[in-house]
Amino acid sequence: MPKTIYKLPTPPLWVSQNLITSRRTIDRVINLTSINGDDHVVEIGPGKGHLTEALLLRAGTVTAVEADGAMYARCMERLGGHGNLRLHHCDFFGWGLPAESGYKVFSNIPFSRTTDIVRRLTESPNPPDEAWLFMERGAAMRFMGLPREGVCSLLLKPIYDVRITYRFRRGDFHPMPSVDVVLLHLRLKRTPDIPMRHMGAYRAFIRGRLSGRVHLTARRSTAGCVGADGRRTGDTMYVQWLCLFRRRAGL
Repeated sequence: MPKTIYKLPTPPLWVSQNLITSRRTIDRVINLTSINGDDHVVEIGPGKGHLTEALLLRAGTVTAVEADGAMYARCMERLGGHGNLRLHHCDFFGWGLPAESGYKVFSNIPFSRTTDIVRRLTESPNPPDEAWLFMERGAAMRFMGLPREGVCSLLLKPIYDVRITYRFRRGDFHPMPSVDVVLLHLRLKRTPDIPMRHMGAYRAFIRGRLSGRVHLTARRSTAGCVGADGRRTGDTMYVQWLCLFRRRAGL
């Protein structure tokens, strides 16, 4: 007799999120942003709507994208009366980002999808002017290129300034996370280090170089390129990668 295999249902996305409910903490971090009444703000996974409610009082328009049906219903029941709210019940990765004009992002994202979310936002044809994302400290450090540059940081730095603007306490969340959580701020550079029309080639170059498909030695390929402090390090720094790409692209 064949053995019956029971497949457990996939848990909703919000199960992987650590929610923040303290209005005092929410107001504190929103006050660190540049969000104002002229802004269109996108929120990924509003959950029960605690962040959304505060954003609605600060921004001109808030577009919230919620994949989980139960959370969408709760958020709609709680905040549906706000005229400046656009609430969508769909998967963020299947939803179309704003195609025109500037917008900002403020979101407590699922930690398990951090890299995918940052990549979709920053590599879109119309990336956000600014983004504030709740994420694990370790992930934030990788996007900043600390302790060394990697794919995550090298793909961001030509067009974004990246820094940590707030460090949460683990007790700020429910359930309490087992890792430290920070607020990472991405701000679009007024003048990108690489023209936007060349960013596709730059991304392919970085991914190829760090995956071993482009065979160049760091010492020879970065000859004459030094860091901002004028020194070399054991790891090739961002400015050196930038210099190398510019040479190869004839910029």
